[in-house]
Amino acid sequence: MTGVCGCCGALRPRYKRLVDNIFPEDPEDGLVKANMEKLTFYALSAPEKLDRIGAYLSERLSRDVARHRYGYVCIAMEALDQLLMACHCQSINLFVESFLKMVRKLLEADKPNLQILGTNSFANIEEDTPSYHRSYDFFVSRFSEMCHSSYEDPDIRTKIRMAGIRGLQGVVRKTVNDELQANIWDPQHMDKIVPSLLFNLQSGEGTDSRSPSPLQASEKEKDSPAELTERCFRELLGRAAYGNIKNAITPVLMHLDNHSLWEGKTFAVRCFKIIMYSIQSQHSHLVIQQLLGHLDANSKSSATVRAGIVEVLLEVAAIAASGSVGPTVLEVFNTLLRHLRLSVDYELTGSYDCTNIGSKIIKEHEERQLQEAVIRTVGSFANILPTYQRSEVMLFIMGKIPLPGIHPMLPSADSGSESNRMIQVMLLKSLRQVTCGFQTTNMLTALPNSFLDPLLSFALLEDAEIRLLVLEILVSLIDRHDNLPNIISDISVLKLKVDKCSRQDNLFMKKHAQHLYRHIYLCCKEASSIQPHFEKLYSLLALISMELANEEVVVDLIRLALALQETLPVFNRCAVHALSSAYLNLISQLTTVPAFCQHVHEVIEMREKEVPYLLPEDVFIENPKMPKTLEKLEVEVLFQQAKITEVLGGSGFNSERLATPYIPQFTDEDRLSKRKSVGETISLQVEVESRNSPEKEERTPAEEITFETLKNAIVDSVGVEEQEKERRRLVVEKFQKAPFEEIAAHCGARATLLQSKLNQIFEITIRPPPSPSGIITSSYGQPQSRSVPVFEMKFPDLCVY
Repeated sequence: MTGVCGCCGALRPRYKRLVDNIFPEDPEDGLVKANMEKLTFYALSAPEKLDRIGAYLSERLSRDVARHRYGYVCIAMEALDQLLMACHCQSINLFVESFLKMVRKLLEADKPNLQILGTNSFANIEEDTPSYHRSYDFFVSRFSEMCHSSYEDPDIRTKIRMAGIRGLQGVVRKTVNDELQANIWDPQHMDKIVPSLLFNLQSGEGTDSRSPSPLQASEKEKDSPAELTERCFRELLGRAAYGNIKNAITPVLMHLDNHSLWEGKTFAVRCFKIIMYSIQSQHSHLVIQQLLGHLDANSKSSATVRAGIVEVLLEVAAIAASGSVGPTVLEVFNTLLRHLRLSVDYELTGSYDCTNIGSKIIKEHEERQLQEAVIRTVGSFANILPTYQRSEVMLFIMGKIPLPGIHPMLPSADSGSESNRMIQVMLLKSLRQVTCGFQTTNMLTALPNSFLDPLLSFALLEDAEIRLLVLEILVSLIDRHDNLPNIISDISVLKLKVDKCSRQDNLFMKKHAQHLYRHIYLCCKEASSIQPHFEKLYSLLALISMELANEEVVVDLIRLALALQETLPVFNRCAVHALSSAYLNLISQLTTVPAFCQHVHEVIEMREKEVPYLLPEDVFIENPKMPKTLEKLEVEVLFQQAKITEVLGGSGFNSERLATPYIPQFTDEDRLSKRKSVGETISLQVEVESRNSPEKEERTPAEEITFETLKNAIVDSVGVEEQEKERRRLVVEKFQKAPFEEIAAHCGARATLLQSKLNQIFEITIRPPPSPSGIITSSYGQPQSRSVPVFEMKFPDLCVY
């Protein structure tokens, strides 16, 4: 009987005998290495047997798992790993199928150790042979389930989760580069993989914050689930192609929505920082488009959710490379400005205008925080754009700002004016963010009329906040050399960057200078202007002098500074005097005319002694000391236009223009503004310190316009029209009834007169050049050129060819 058994055993296939020999009698002894080498040599020598070896190993492993002989299970997996690493033949596919079957058997077991064993074997083996029929759906689901493990023992729970992460990492590595396994990017798989990774990334935030110090971190802490998850997430995103970005980002957005993670902002920002730094730079605009679309989808969510999305956009824009906003640049800003407008409407109406969530309580401070976040994000996106695109964005935002008399009011009926004002303020703040750091070499093309005219029109509005925003925008646009922080009263201690005015800047000032001067003048006269307004006005005057000034501009700016000294409320009058003194001190040092500097310093010293409240040091402070009234001022404390004209005229400046007082011109903007103060401002004659200037006697007062004057003007115009009609009737009657000879003589006389005038003009303009020796003396004793025909002139030999 014994011989029969031995004979049957010898009849078993050789691959089975080799497989059986690798298992020792005691599983604790481990794999029999000598027999394992024989099995490996056999597999390499007869690769067609490899699939049968795998099937038999799988059969033994299933039997050992069922009988709870876990030692032999570990030996079987070790043998499989060694065979997979050693064999790379074409028939490896069938062997891999057996390997995956064994891993699946381990993952289905209840024991955590078996699950971890199967995962480690799966993750460590790299497949280099494509397969048409292999599917990893089960492994994706099982590894995702392990990532969410809630095992009681925290250490084992951590090991299971890390095994699940490594398993997902193995799935990604095995499939992402295989053209036959492109379905890993399908939503059904991404909806499992990405949330599993984010779950572990989020759960690791608390443990990371409790770590004592990065220097004291042990190796165990370095291999925490959060660290492993981040590496896996970065690897997944780094392998994503253009068409797969959307499928990878959508589960992230859904996870943040489902777990209300937008409100905290921190985790959402961290996730998208990982995304932006991991994907290819040319795909950054796809992430931005996904976020903008998600912001639109949450347009009626709470302000904290929308603010969280906007904050993420802010961080994403800072990371994105230049020009990566995508082909639809204006669409980005259009979306942000639309949500800014919606936030203003929500704040004013107090509802989201929807029946199912209309009961939500809208908190004004949360909407304000959202609006500030949108404004910062607009500026962040603008900073990554080139100059020409930023100019387009500035024009786009300006077109969105409602201007009284031009743009329609907002649709809110009960709070239309307040809504209109808030939209103006928010959009101007957005425009201010866009203009920060804006530098251009050609102001004429960067700031066309379609942008500058509406912007300056807001300087005529009564709202002090809007006027201040306009001044800040103008200062940002003109300050191309970052001179704003260096503008102080004594510029001799600083090295300001003052370049020669270019031809484009000269053209810009020739076209827009009077417009700018006029609005500066009107802003100074506004009774509601406070300290920040005058500080920005001084900065604007100083920057124009350094960035855009030629000789003509300097003359006009001095005239403007002198014209600002006028009757106003006490604070405004003192502030205007302080502004004029600060600017004239700056321009005197920039022009470097000693006599001009001396006059300015004399007036400033006299003010320090007599009227210190007319200097910036005493006016632009927190609690300025103002007199109750400001009556007649002495000539010594005023800047005298005659004196400045004299000293600058001697240095080559246009003295005639300097002596002419500055008077703003009336434009159509004053009709649009519908304000009485502006009309009164334009009708007044501008004087240099009315009642006190020494040049006052030379001026004639403006004619007073009364009702009788207007009535007489209307009556006179009617009489002139009647006289014109009578004259025309007489001319027609003369040509109808007069004889032909009389009419011909009349027309001939007119023709003769016209011909004589033409002859005189031709004689003056079309005259042959004088001869070099053709100088004669006229009857008045004056030398006169005698016209000599060209053919009679005698030229030197060198000039004749």
